[in-house]
Amino acid sequence: MTEREGGNGGGGGGMGNNLDNSHSASSSVTATAGKIVQLPVIEELNLYCNSKIAKIVASVVVGCFIAYHGFLHVVHGGESCQRLLSDGRFQGELIWQPYGCMLHTYSDIDSRRCMQYVAFLKRDNHFLFIGDSRIRQLYLALVKQLAVTPPQIPEKAHQDLRYNDTNLRLNVEFLWRPSLSQDTPALLSKLKRSAQLPQLIVMGGATHDIKDSNGSSQALEQYKSNLMDLLSSLDQIGSRTRLLWMLQDPVVHEKLKPEQCAITNDQLDLYNMAAMEVLSDTRVKLWWSSRLVAQGSLGTSSDGLHASHVAIKYDTQILMNLYCNDHLNFNDGTCCNSREAVTATQIATFAALCSCPIIMIAIAVKQWLCVSQHNPSSAASTSSLHEDQATHPLLLNNHTSNHQPSQQMQQQPPPEINTTPKKKTKQPSYSDVLWALGKLALIMGYFFLCDRTSLFMKENKYFSQLNFWLPLGYILALGLFFTEDTPHTRLLHPHMTQEWKGWMQLVILVYHMTGASRVLPIYMHVRVLVSAYLFLTGFGHFSYYWSGREMGIVRYCQVMFRINFLTVLLCLTMNRPYQFYYFVPLVSFWYTVLHLTLALPPRLALSRPGPEASPFNYLYSVVKFVGLGGFITVLFLSEVFFEKIFVMRPWKALFVTTDDDIHEWWFRWQLDRYSMLYGMVFSLLYNALTQYSIIEDKSGSNLLGGRPAVVVWCVAAVCLASYSALTSFCTSKPDCNEVHPYVVWVPILGYIVLRNMVGVLRTRYSAFFAWFGGISLELFVCQYHIWLAADTHGVLVLIPSYPVANALATSFVFVCVCHEVHHITEILTPVMVPNDPLRATRNLSVFVFLLMAIGVHDGVF
Repeated sequence: MTEREGGNGGGGGGMGNNLDNSHSASSSVTATAGKIVQLPVIEELNLYCNSKIAKIVASVVVGCFIAYHGFLHVVHGGESCQRLLSDGRFQGELIWQPYGCMLHTYSDIDSRRCMQYVAFLKRDNHFLFIGDSRIRQLYLALVKQLAVTPPQIPEKAHQDLRYNDTNLRLNVEFLWRPSLSQDTPALLSKLKRSAQLPQLIVMGGATHDIKDSNGSSQALEQYKSNLMDLLSSLDQIGSRTRLLWMLQDPVVHEKLKPEQCAITNDQLDLYNMAAMEVLSDTRVKLWWSSRLVAQGSLGTSSDGLHASHVAIKYDTQILMNLYCNDHLNFNDGTCCNSREAVTATQIATFAALCSCPIIMIAIAVKQWLCVSQHNPSSAASTSSLHEDQATHPLLLNNHTSNHQPSQQMQQQPPPEINTTPKKKTKQPSYSDVLWALGKLALIMGYFFLCDRTSLFMKENKYFSQLNFWLPLGYILALGLFFTEDTPHTRLLHPHMTQEWKGWMQLVILVYHMTGASRVLPIYMHVRVLVSAYLFLTGFGHFSYYWSGREMGIVRYCQVMFRINFLTVLLCLTMNRPYQFYYFVPLVSFWYTVLHLTLALPPRLALSRPGPEASPFNYLYSVVKFVGLGGFITVLFLSEVFFEKIFVMRPWKALFVTTDDDIHEWWFRWQLDRYSMLYGMVFSLLYNALTQYSIIEDKSGSNLLGGRPAVVVWCVAAVCLASYSALTSFCTSKPDCNEVHPYVVWVPILGYIVLRNMVGVLRTRYSAFFAWFGGISLELFVCQYHIWLAADTHGVLVLIPSYPVANALATSFVFVCVCHEVHHITEILTPVMVPNDPLRATRNLSVFVFLLMAIGVHDGVF
C-alpha cells in the first residue's frame, strides 16, 4: 500500500473476508428483537473459515507434532548421528538425503580444514578400516578426499595400506581382513588393550565367505559364530570410540565374474541379518544407510560387486559428516552437530516475555477477588452474563465485534512502506498488551524449538525445475481465482501494491525453499523482486511526504518499530546478529536515508501539497535526488570510505556479521544502492504527470488513449523481455550483480506500465495476493526459522519421509504464525510509540539504552 492514499480505499472482500474476519458473527446470524435470524449456509460457513479458527487449529497441530517428535526422541533417541547412519532416500537424480538431518557436502578443502582444526586441538586424526575389497574401496576414497596428492595404489591389492600426513596428524589405515576367521580376533584383542584407539573404525565383510563356501549354510553359521566370539571385544571397543559395522551392499548379478556367481543378494541379506542379530544390542553402530545408498545407485556399478562412484561418494560424505560436523559447525550440516549453547540474553528475553501472562493472570485474579468480596451480587451477575455469552456466542455485540475484513485490508499497512499510523486507533488496554506479549512468548518458544533444538528434523533443500515451477503454478491459479473489483483507480493504489508485494513474497518463499539460487536466470529475476520492495519503499514514503503529511519523530519511530520489532526480538531469542536478517536492516537503512533527505532543508512547501504542488517542490526534490545519488556513488566508489563509516561505533554492531565482517552488508548495500532512489524519482514523475494532466487515473479508463497507449504498452513489454534476455546472457553471478543496480528499474517500470495502463486491469486486483502482501514482512523474516531451518540453509521437517505433506503442514503453521505476529505488532505499536513526540522520544531513548546495555554485556562495545 502506498502512503499517498493512506489505506482508505475500497473494500477487500473475497479471500480477505474469509481469512481476516475472526469474529464476524454478524455474517451468519443477526440479533433482532431477541430473535436469532439464520443467514445462508455459505455465509455461515465463512464464520468457521477465518484466521482465528486457523490459528487455533495450527496451535493444536503444533502441539501434536511436538508430542509426536518427542515420542520419537524417547523411543529411538534424538541423536542425529544415528539418523545419518540408519536411513535416508534419494531425491531426484541421485541426491542423497539422510533421514531427518542435513548432509553437508565436504570439498577437499573443507575436509583438510577439519583435520587441521582437530590437529590444532592437539588431537590425532586416526581412521581404521578393517575388511575386504569393498572396505578398501572406501578407504581409498577417503584418502583421496583428504590427501593433497593421493598415493599410488599398489599392484598387490590384497594387503594392508596406510596413509600418513604429519602436518595434519592424520593416519588412515586399511587392514586386509576379508574373513572373520583369520587373525581378526587377535587384532581386536590388541585394539581393546590399546591406550588410545582410532577416532573412527569401519568394519565389514562377507563376500569372501560366500564365494569360498559357494553360499553354503554352514558358512553362514560359522560367520555368525565368529561374530559371537568377537562380540565382547567389539562392544568394549565401541564403548570407547566410534565403531561402525558396514552392512553388505547388494550386487548386480549379471555383471559378476563366473567365480563370484555364488554371491547373491539373498545370501547377502542372510549375512546382514546375522550381523544385525548379533550386534543389535551392543555399542557397535550398524551402518544401514550405506546399503540404501548402494541399492539406489546399482545401475552405475562397474563390476556388479563393488560400489558405484555415486555410492562411494556419499559413503565418504557420510563419514566426513560423522567426524567433522561437530567441529566445523556448518549451517547446512546438522547431522552429528551439537546444538549451540543458550546465552544469558536468550534466557532473560524468554523470562521477560513469559512473565507477562503470569502478571496478567495475577491481576485478573486480584480484580475478581476484589469484586466478589465487595459486591457478591455484581459478581454473580457478571458470571451469569458470561454464561449467557458462552451459551450464545454468535449474538451480535457492538462493543466486541471486530472490524470488517474490508476495513482491515484497507488499514493494514504493508511491511516496509505502509506504516501510516491510524488517526483513530483505540489504545489497547494493559491486559491486551500483556496477553499479546504472552502469546509472543509462545511463538518465540516455537521458533526456538524449530531452529535451536534437535526436536524437529531438518533436511537439505532440493532443486528441480518441477519443484520450483509447480508450486508457482498453483499459487498463480489461486491468485487469479480470488480476483475482485476495487474502487481505487489511481496508479499503484493500495490494493495493487499489496497484491504486488504478496505475489513477490510468495515467489521468494518458493525460491528459498527449493534452493533455486543456483540457477542464474531465476536468481536474477528474484533480485528484481527484492529491488522492487525497496522501489515501493521509496515510492510510498515519498508520496506520503509529498502529500504534506507529518514527517516528525513520531512518524519515523512508528515506521521503524513496525519494520524492526520482530527482527530485534529474533536477534535476542535466536542469538543472531541484526545483519543476519539482511532485508530488514536494508529497508531500515534506506528509510532512514529517505527520511533524512526529505527532512533536511530545503524542505518541501507543505502549504501547497498534492496535485497543485509548487514548482519549487519539484526543484527541491530534484536537488535532493541529485545530492543523494552523488553521495551513494561516492560511497560505492570508495569501499574504504564505506567501511570507515559503517564500522564506527556504536552502530558497527548493526552492520557486521557474527565474525565481525562488513562485506555481507557491503554486498547487499551496493546491489540495491539506487533502488529506493528509483522509487522516489518515479513518484515525483508520477505526481508531475498527474498534476499537468498528461495521464489520467482518476477514473477507470486507460492512462493514455489511442496510439500512444499501444506504443507505451509495447515498449513496457519489450523492457520486461529484454531484461529476461539479459539474464540469459550473463555467465556468472558477479557479472550479473555488477550490471543489476543500473538496469533494475527497466523491468520494474515495465511491470508498472503493463499492470496500470489498461483501466480494466487497474481496477481489479487479487485479494489472495493482497492478503499475503499485508503480512509480507513477517513472511520474509519468520521463514528463517519456522519454514526453512538451520538459518535458511535447510527445510523444517514436521512430517518425515513425505515432502509434499510436510510442505503443506509447515506452510499452514508458518502463515498462521506470521499473521498472529503481525496482529501483535499492531497492538504493541501505539503502546511502544505513542503519538506524543516527547513520550515517543522517551521510549526511543529507553530502547537505545537497553540495546547498549545488551551490547556491553555481549562485548560489542
